[in-house]
Amino acid sequence: MNTELLSFKYELEKKEPRTNDGGTTRGASVKDFPASIGIAGVSMRLQPGSMRELHWHANAAEWAYVISGTVRTTIIHPDGKSYTDNFEPGDVWYFPKGYGHSIQATGTEECHFILIFDNGNFSEDHTFSVTDFISSVPPEIVAQNLGLTLEEVAALPQKEAYFAAGIVPDELSFNATARPEESDIELTNLHRYPLHSQQPRIIPGGGLQRLVTSKEFPISKTMAGSVLELQPGALREMHWHPNADEWQYFISGQAEMSVFLAEGTIVTEQFNAGDVGYVPMGAGHYIKNTGDTVCKVLIGFNSGVYESIDLSEWLAGNPKDVVVTNFGLKEGEIEKFPAKKVFIQPKK
Repeated sequence: MNTELLSFKYELEKKEPRTNDGGTTRGASVKDFPASIGIAGVSMRLQPGSMRELHWHANAAEWAYVISGTVRTTIIHPDGKSYTDNFEPGDVWYFPKGYGHSIQATGTEECHFILIFDNGNFSEDHTFSVTDFISSVPPEIVAQNLGLTLEEVAALPQKEAYFAAGIVPDELSFNATARPEESDIELTNLHRYPLHSQQPRIIPGGGLQRLVTSKEFPISKTMAGSVLELQPGALREMHWHPNADEWQYFISGQAEMSVFLAEGTIVTEQFNAGDVGYVPMGAGHYIKNTGDTVCKVLIGFNSGVYESIDLSEWLAGNPKDVVVTNFGLKEGEIEKFPAKKVFIQPKK
């Protein structure tokens, strides 16, 4: 891949959406966004009661973050156990590759969430929907399998539904799961992690970060994620990730990012809300808030372990004479360098 010719920005929310039955989806795989070889993403919106039908992904695990609204998911495991969870803004879910699941909007307003997949080649070609499966096999097989008559099979969807409009589930509806006793309610479930409830890492005047890895969310073995907030003018310092690619969805604000590809090659992009950014594993980069409001960025990694090497910490970890020699510094200049990890540098 000739990375120096690629753009590391994709205007996801400007893409023509796929829409029907109360659902809207915009996706970006490596086919749409050539730089994004290791991670793909989808911005999906569901109206109350609308459901992304029962389906599974053959070539990628799914990590998601809820931006607004509420949603319910179901999932089945190979051992036959099923799980149903409800999500609010700031919550995260993770579904392993190949596990069947569904997503349905609850509440009274549109639900918007971002799906991140640990394979840049993820696409609908590798997504299998239950209506597509059933409508593609001979009717007599479906009748035998589900205990239906051929007439009843003929009344089922005859092609993929993808989205399905329905009633909003609640505790009184026939299709809702029973509310657990208060003593049984857990903040973190097998497939749900409440990221927004986490105490953030706060940098005075600079911003904050919330981070979830497989350590906090054990089922998320192949993916980690964070929400980064930068104050106006603040800089997420120059750094790189030695073990993962990085995929970004800009929730709000404006930013600049440069991706360093070695041999004097650097690509600088400007981002607005709804844009997607990408950084290949090991490539140096930074993110700077260039607007006058908080810049909020959702970041996904295709590894369950978060690793970052930050420029300030690297330089501060060397003997001073090494840095002086490396940069040809004059006497006293080394004292201006950071003495410890900065992470987010406030506006100067």
